[in-house]
Amino acid sequence: MRDGSMKKLPGYSWVDIGNKTHTFGAKDWSHPQKKKIYEKLDSLLDQIKKAGYVPNTDLVLHDMDDNSKVELLHHHSERIVIAFALVSMPAGKPIIVKKNIRVCLDCHSAIKYISLVVGRKIIVRDNTRFHHFADGLCSCGEYW
Repeated sequence: MRDGSMKKLPGYSWVDIGNKTHTFGAKDWSHPQKKKIYEKLDSLLDQIKKAGYVPNTDLVLHDMDDNSKVELLHHHSERIVIAFALVSMPAGKPIIVKKNIRVCLDCHSAIKYISLVVGRKIIVRDNTRFHHFADGLCSCGEYW
């Protein structure tokens, strides 16, 4: 990848609400509700940390300090789309997220905690399988 012969596919996540598909990339600030989305995202991070979530920066390949790595992970597309769904959908309704690449290990852990703290079922379809998150657990049994 360093010599330019391979390109990493950018990750995108999307959710259907009503008759519209809402697509987000990592660190995506393009949505008209961006302020509300990022406020929710920050609130979720605080809640899941209180519940026991610890960011896993081991797989972040960028040469940067740990705080920057955590910030990078915090703005992955699946987290943004979940925050958007939480501010846009009725309470209690399951959130169904689709993703074009695999969910990273840290996002998998974070989504388990999100399902626990918000009390919602979250289904994430990545490019290998369906993950059904509920009450802090995932249907994949940590095998994906």
